[in-house]
Amino acid sequence: MKISTKGRYGLTIMMELAAKYGEGPTSLKSIAERNQLSEHYLEQLVAPLRNAGLVKSIRGAYGGYILSKEPESITSGDIIRILEGPISPVDFTEEDDPAKRQLWLKIRDSIAEVLDNTTLLDLISYEDEGKPDNYMFYI
Repeated sequence: MKISTKGRYGLTIMMELAAKYGEGPTSLKSIAERNQLSEHYLEQLVAPLRNAGLVKSIRGAYGGYILSKEPESITSGDIIRILEGPISPVDFTEEDDPAKRQLWLKIRDSIAEVLDNTTLLDLISYEDEGKPDNYMFYI
């Protein structure tokens, strides 16, 4: 399974909002500038996140977006499923070889477990201390 720019940039938006949680709205323009991304593309990505109830839009001169829940209650799996669809490494049918199907199910479940157990708070709290047992989250 390869995560497209939709998933990666959507995760970037959500991490930026999580980092500013409780400080008021953040504009997509500022997120785009900080991450050298297209503001227009981010506008397309934030719409499904808003429709799913993960973000709220605030209108006005100092408007922007805020998370609708705490960063510890939103998982990367929530975000990826909204923007990318179901998590599945391959499409398979019931007619496929049962051994292969079992392998694909195990892979799917492993990916889902990592995504569903990694919250926005986990992602923004990561600090590289140079220890070999630290994990860097690339999604």
